[in-house]
Amino acid sequence: MLSLRMELPCWCLLLLSCLKSLSAHNDFFTSIGQMTDLLYTEKDLVTSLKDYIRAEENKLEQVKRWADKLDSLTATATQDPEGFLGHPVNAFKLMKRLNTEWGDLESLVLSDTTDGFISNLTIQRQHFPTDEDQTGAAKALLRLQDTYRLDANTISIGDLPGVKHKSLMTVEDCYELGKIAYSDVDYYHTELWMAQALKQLDQGEESTLDKVTVLDYLSYAIYQQGEIDRALEYTKRLLELDPEHQRANGNLKYFEFQLEKQRKAAEAEGEKQKERGKRETSEKKKKPKKKASNQLIPERKKYEMLCRGEGIRMTPRRESRLFCRYYDNNRNPMYVLAPVRQQDEWDRPYIVRFLDIISDKEIERVKQLAKPRLRRATISNPITGVLETAPYRISKSAWLTGYEDPMIEKINQRIEDLTGLEMDTAEELQVANYGVGGQYEPHFDFGRKDEPDAFKELGTGNRIATWLFYMSDVAAGGATVFPDVGAAVWPQKGTAVFWYNLFPSGEGDYSTRHAACPVLVGNKWVSNKWIHERGQEWRRPCALNETE
Repeated sequence: MLSLRMELPCWCLLLLSCLKSLSAHNDFFTSIGQMTDLLYTEKDLVTSLKDYIRAEENKLEQVKRWADKLDSLTATATQDPEGFLGHPVNAFKLMKRLNTEWGDLESLVLSDTTDGFISNLTIQRQHFPTDEDQTGAAKALLRLQDTYRLDANTISIGDLPGVKHKSLMTVEDCYELGKIAYSDVDYYHTELWMAQALKQLDQGEESTLDKVTVLDYLSYAIYQQGEIDRALEYTKRLLELDPEHQRANGNLKYFEFQLEKQRKAAEAEGEKQKERGKRETSEKKKKPKKKASNQLIPERKKYEMLCRGEGIRMTPRRESRLFCRYYDNNRNPMYVLAPVRQQDEWDRPYIVRFLDIISDKEIERVKQLAKPRLRRATISNPITGVLETAPYRISKSAWLTGYEDPMIEKINQRIEDLTGLEMDTAEELQVANYGVGGQYEPHFDFGRKDEPDAFKELGTGNRIATWLFYMSDVAAGGATVFPDVGAAVWPQKGTAVFWYNLFPSGEGDYSTRHAACPVLVGNKWVSNKWIHERGQEWRRPCALNETE
């Protein structure tokens, strides 16, 4: 009897428990009047049971639609995972689905009797992205929007350069971005994305969100940016939809009061200007205005311009001095018969690129070794010297040593043969994979004079040079740029770039300040070797003059 009861569906158990509670009163049969009450109770139970069945059917229909949608999406995505996630919108939506929407699904089916699915989902959710991941992906989209000057509609319809898997953003997606910007007191992006959400609602897109909610955020964000007249317009539109909206009614009166105050202040200022104008002499009126001083372009702006392929260009005369060549590093035995191709990328600082310098097989092996060890990339705090994560370095990295795999040792030896520099004192090969909007803002590879202990624990001196392998092509974005000089080096799979961070005198070359631009579309894999001073005494002798 017990086992039979365990197999009953939960609605039967619900009914039995209700009937059991009724039977606790006993002696119902002695009174028809009391028994009639049971009829009404049973009727209510049947009604509740039908409601439950309808709710379960609706729930299953929702789950079926969700499963069908995800089945199609994952089938497409898994055919080319890196290409799919190379689209920043796809990456953001993946974070959002796993952090938020799968949680909603779990709540929806939590009462399901299929314990296997629920327990499996609960266990798997421990390894899902967190709120921090979802927020990080959203902020990456905002960063890409600014760096590459993309309007919200372009991102929402997925019209990005080089995309393989076009992805549309829903009203909820746009609203989510606007909310995250709002929580950061970023009213500029709040306006952009709430306006996009409203636009898609106006175009008839179905959504669980209503226009009132979106207009509420939108009008406030616009007000915070000082455009009270526009904020008033959106507030009036909100009140047309919901005349009883308490906050909107209060804002309406406040905005109207502020506009009237501004109007009166403008009139008063106009009168003052007229009075001053009467007293001004004609000479003062004719006095030429001072020319605005030429301000240097801020580094941030130069950095973003170079990332977009704009900014400083090398003069034709300088460019004519850049060459391509076959290179054997002064007849190095390894390259006498098979020299490598080398091309000049920039003259000052001198940056060269080696072509076809790492094979696809080597790249895959390096990635295979690195993937299990990838951790959030860190920077050295210039004050404390402690390694820590930073919002301006968005990537994961791993370190590979030569003794753990012959291929890594072979790659290290290749760098030594082509640079002529000692690798025994160099840092291990660092492999980096950039995430959604992955970047590393302008920085120096070498330690400056105000960081005397930057590499003290290594005991190998400063970083004399940098070698950087590109292990993937990037559909859009992801350039290595040098803002101070205007150089931009674009990723090209199988190539490597090399430059010296220190002059022959040992002084730092400040023109080597560089940055990794945000990856707009694609997946960026690089590996680099930081080469140190110790061991180079006879290979690159010190000189008194930094230009020698």
